[in-house]
Amino acid sequence: MKKNNKLGIGIAIGIGIGTAVGVATGNLGLWLSVGIAIGAGIGTTLNKTNKSEESDKS
Repeated sequence: MKKNNKLGIGIAIGIGIGTAVGVATGNLGLWLSVGIAIGAGIGTTLNKTNKSEESDKS
């Protein structure tokens, strides 16, 4: 059984997007924090979706 941690992937995507927007707007601190928060939400959602799919297969 392969276990993937989607939370880390979501946070990494959020950091990338937050950094890009922060550099473009000149407010890196704000957008980096917002990106991490959004990425954590996306990662948590992906983890819940993945767990529900695994329970359906059992």
